[in-house]
Amino acid sequence: MAHVSLFIGGIRPLPESGRPTGMYKQPAGGPLELGREGFIGDEQADRRVHGGPEKAVHLYPARHYAKLAERFPEAAPQLVIGSLGENISTAELDENDVRIGDIWRLGSAELQVCQPRNPCWKIDERFASDGMAAFIAEHRLTGWYWRVVKPGLVAPGDTLELLQAAEGSFTLAEAMQCWQAHRPTLADLEKLAASPGIAKNWQQKIVSRVEWLRKNPEKTSPMPVAFHVKPENQ
Repeated sequence: MAHVSLFIGGIRPLPESGRPTGMYKQPAGGPLELGREGFIGDEQADRRVHGGPEKAVHLYPARHYAKLAERFPEAAPQLVIGSLGENISTAELDENDVRIGDIWRLGSAELQVCQPRNPCWKIDERFASDGMAAFIAEHRLTGWYWRVVKPGLVAPGDTLELLQAAEGSFTLAEAMQCWQAHRPTLADLEKLAASPGIAKNWQQKIVSRVEWLRKNPEKTSPMPVAFHVKPENQ
């Protein structure tokens, strides 16, 4: 069981570029309806990389904020729970405590862990701290996305309770370490791709990497993209 805080928000411009973001969340003041694509009333600016059925709800572990504040002291006053755009925060879980495919109950809803978050360049601009998104990706301080397997009502003060453990599946921490390894064992990548409940888009990327590694056993493996860079830098 894990106690949680809930956050939702609309779309606002970033302070420097003016580009839209849904990162600015506010604590929920009452019960929220949770549908297949997220909390009713919550918005995402770029639906290509946020939101949708397999990125419906984002949880960010509260304990990561201390690590970010230590590395980026200039941003420490702003690094409070909810400020990275998460819908759910908890001090009791991190990537080592959940497995790909786990199903948890929150209020009357049921959620399934399906993929890590890929941090975005907008984090750097939000906190005026170059390199924060890359640091989050490199140190795997990403949190994760949930798929909503049963819509329901969620209220502040509700707790996350594990309903169905994905026994034998990778923890999220293990999954990210495998995915980001320079040349991971093909059997491990194949096991990861076959994880029950894994997000389809991530599964497809893993399968493509397995195929590339099998065809190019002597070549240097291209590293997977772990965070979204600013478009003009691509």
